[in-house]
Parts: sequence; structure tokens; C-alpha cells
Amino acid sequence: MHTVMSNKAISILIPIYNSVCVKQVKELSAQAQQLNVDYEIIVADDDSPLKDVVRGNEAINDMPNCQYIVKPTNTGSAATRNFLAERSRYPWLLFIDCDVEISNPSFLRTYLLYIDNDYDVINGGIAVADNPQMGSNLRYIYEKAAEADHTAAKRQKQRYQEFRSTNFMIRRDVFLQNPFDERFTKSGYEDVLFGKHLKHSNAAILHIDNPVTMTEFETNPDYVLKTERNLRTLYQFRSDLRGYSRLLTLVSGIHISAILWLMRLWHRMFGAIERRNLCGSRPYLLVFKLYRLGYYLSLTR
Repeated sequence: MHTVMSNKAISILIPIYNSVCVKQVKELSAQAQQLNVDYEIIVADDDSPLKDVVRGNEAINDMPNCQYIVKPTNTGSAATRNFLAERSRYPWLLFIDCDVEISNPSFLRTYLLYIDNDYDVINGGIAVADNPQMGSNLRYIYEKAAEADHTAAKRQKQRYQEFRSTNFMIRRDVFLQNPFDERFTKSGYEDVLFGKHLKHSNAAILHIDNPVTMTEFETNPDYVLKTERNLRTLYQFRSDLRGYSRLLTLVSGIHISAILWLMRLWHRMFGAIERRNLCGSRPYLLVFKLYRLGYYLSLTR
């Protein structure tokens, strides 16, 4: 039996890179059809070099109200989100990352319940699938440890600083007035700056518990490389991101130059050893935190 929500209309937008998201699109399409809403699903591929991925995603074009677009050049996730918003046609946009699962059969319905309220942005959050076999995976360990700090109630307390772009719904006009900053050509911290822009434009944000589920995790060496890249981005845009990054807040709170000098010395002496631990089969979360702080401080000399 179809639930009628015919006054609702939504554009579901998925930026992808080297990822097949046919399963995700099928699930979202099925939920939208069940709700009897006006919808479209647009998937934008940021010029993935893996041709098997492109071929795999072409099946999306055969689904009703669904479109798969391959961009001619790689411009980064920020520009891809703007590209998707410009091509959308409905008043609400639902952005979802490509590497997560929709495990809640009422996922779309939960979001649509908020369309008629006074909020401009609804942030659904992220859950981490329980997987004991991933116990030696650094990304899994990190995300699992952080999960308890990202409930809707806790995110709402710092609603702009806690904004993340993995899974959120936004009014189309609000997005177009506050697009992602395309100086961010690599993923990492562009959503943090987006949250700052939303605050400056007085956009009303509500955080809810309507998570997508993380089931895929990079290898430890890949996650360390990604972390280092993100930290270089954080350093590059540190003046823009001040007050919106916990690491920046921590570093700016250290006013004794001797302590900063000792932390940089520690990283110079032990950073390589820490990195080997993080890339190995028994990474420690404390070592990860020390390594991130030391790596960032090494950029600030």
C-alpha cells in the first residue's frame, strides 16, 4: 500500500568518485515510489578513472526518474555538489555520499516529515555498522569511538560546527545562496566551512537521528594518507575554519611556545614510528590523535 505524500517534491543528489552506487539508488527510488512523491535522483561522477565503475553505474539511467552524469573533468566534491544542485529541479535537495548504505526502510519518509517545518537544513547523521572483523581497521576504530559524540542531541548543541555533508536535506534556494566553496578541490573540511556559511546566513539547522550507515572503510595506509591530505587542507584554510575545527581550537589554545616546540620535536623524532603503527595491523587511537596533532604542527613551523 502506498503512503501518499504527494505535496512533497525532492531531488536526491549523490556525488560519486570511483564507486558504484546502484544499490543505494535502487533503495532510495523504491522508498520514493512507496511514498508516492515527486522525486528525481541525480548521480554525478567526478570523472572516475575506473571504467568498470562507470559501466556499473550506467544502469542508473534505466531507472525511473534517475540520471547518471559523468563529468568531463575532475573538480572535487565541493564543485560536484554545486553541479548537482544547479541541475536539480525540486525545492528540497537531499545530499547523500556514495559510500554509505541506506539501512532504514523509513529513511526517506523520516526526512519528508520535516519538509513543512521552519527549518532550512535537516542533518541526519551517520551510524557505523558493527563489524568485529574490522577491529584492526583504523578508520573503523576512529569512527566507532566517535559515534557516541554524534547523536542528534549532541550535534544540535553546536549545530553549525557539527554540520557534515554525508547525509543532509536542504532547501534548494538556501543551498544556491550558500554553495560549497570550490577552492576545496579535494574532499576534507569543505563541509565544515559550509556549516560556517550557513550560520552567517542565519539558516535554521535541525539535527535528527536519521543516519546513513558506514559499511566501507579504507585500508590503514590509505586512511593515513587521507588524514594527512585533510590536515594540509586544514592548514591551508585555517583562517576560514577558525572556531569550526576542534584541532584548530586545541592548537590555538596552546600559548606556551616551548610546548609547541616540544610537540614538533616529538613528531620529528617519533612521527615515523607512529605512522608505522597506524598503517599496521594493530593501530592505536591514542597514537592516531598524537600523530594528527604532530603532523598539523609540523606544517605550522
